[in-house]
Amino acid sequence: MNEFFLKYGCNPNQTPARIFMEGGGDLPVEILNGRPGYINFLDALNAWQLVKEIKENTGCVAATSFKHVSPTSAAIGKKLTPSLKKACFADDIEGLDESPLACAYARARGTDRMSSFGDFIALSDECDEVTARIIAREVSDGIIAPAYSPEAFKILKGKRKGAYNIIKIEKDYVPAPVERKQVYGVTFEQGRNNCKIDKTLLENIVTKNKTLPADKAADLIISLITLKYTQSNSVCFAKDGQAIGVGAGQQSRIHCTRLAAGKADLWHLRQHEKALSLQFAEGVGRPEKNNIIDLYLSDESEEVLGDGVWRKYFSVRPEPFTREEKAEYLAGITGVSLGSDAFFPFADNIERAARSGVTYVAEPGGSVRDDLVIEAADKHNMVMAFTGVRLFHH
Repeated sequence: MNEFFLKYGCNPNQTPARIFMEGGGDLPVEILNGRPGYINFLDALNAWQLVKEIKENTGCVAATSFKHVSPTSAAIGKKLTPSLKKACFADDIEGLDESPLACAYARARGTDRMSSFGDFIALSDECDEVTARIIAREVSDGIIAPAYSPEAFKILKGKRKGAYNIIKIEKDYVPAPVERKQVYGVTFEQGRNNCKIDKTLLENIVTKNKTLPADKAADLIISLITLKYTQSNSVCFAKDGQAIGVGAGQQSRIHCTRLAAGKADLWHLRQHEKALSLQFAEGVGRPEKNNIIDLYLSDESEEVLGDGVWRKYFSVRPEPFTREEKAEYLAGITGVSLGSDAFFPFADNIERAARSGVTYVAEPGGSVRDDLVIEAADKHNMVMAFTGVRLFHH
C-alpha cells in the first residue's frame, strides 16, 4: 500500500486528504483496524519516532501519550511505586509489575491525565495483553506499535465499538534523509533531524556541581528526546524515568518553564496522601475523577469542596489541601531533571525550575547571558550541561 485516503485533513473542510509515498513506494505502516485521520497520523509518526529513540538510547522499553502533535508524557518501563500506581489509576491492573511496557504506558498516561484524554499512543515494542487492558479502559483515539500479541489485538479491536485505530509500523523503516512539506503552495525542504541524543551530549557540565548520576543522566536524555518531538518552544521536566511536565508551543521560554513546572508540581501533588485518599461519590467516572482531583489540588478547590457541591463529587467531604501545605510538600521535592529545546535567555527560568525541585539541567547554551544562567544554577547547587544542540520542532 503506497497511499491511504483520509476522511479529511486537519479540519472537515480540508478535502481531499491522504498519506502517500512519493515515488510509489510502500507506506511503512499497516492499518490493522479503524480509519485513522490526518492528525492521528501526525501524532502516530511523531510518537513512534520518540519511543523508538528512547528505546535505542536507554535500552528500555518506552511508551508515550500524544495529543495534538506533542507528547503529554513519555516513559520507560520502570515499576511504579504503590502511590504512583494509585495516582495513575493503575493500582488495580493485574500483572502490571510483570510487564515493563504496561508500566511505561501507565506512567505516560498517568502523568497529565487531563491532557492525555483522547490520546494517540506509541509503544516501542509489541503490545502485550496487560498494556492493552490499560488502554482498553481509557479514552483514546488510537495506537501505533511494531506488533501486537493476539490477545492484545483482540482487546484493542473491541474499543470504540470496533472502530479503534490500530496501526502497525515497520520497526526497521528508515526514512529518506531529506524531508519536504508545503505551506501556502510553497515547498519547504530540509535534512531530517537525525541528531543522536545520548549521554555524550551531557559531557559539557558548566556548573560547579558536576556530579551527574547515571539515572539522572537517563532522565535528561528522556527529556531531550521528548523535546525533539514537541512543538517549540518547549521545556520538559523528568523524574524517575518519565517526563512529568511538558511545556509546549509557547512563544516565551519562561512561559514554557512555568507551564511545565506547574504540570510537574501537579504530578507530585497527585501522589500526596490527601489526593490518594479522596473518596469519590458513587457513579463518578474516571474522566470526571481527573478533573475533580485537579480542581481539588488547585487554588479553586471550593468548586468541588463548597457546601452546596461537594456531595456531587465525594462520599466523604475531604479536608482542604491548603496553599501552605502544598508549598511545604513541594519544597521537599528534589532530584528533578529539566531539558530545554533552546538556550535559556534569562535566569528567571532557573529560578522557577528551582521551586519545582529541579537539580539537573540540560540546555544548548549560547545565550549572551549564559554567565547569569550558570550563576543562578550554581546558587541552587544544580548540575547543568550545555548540549550545544538545539531541538526545535514544527
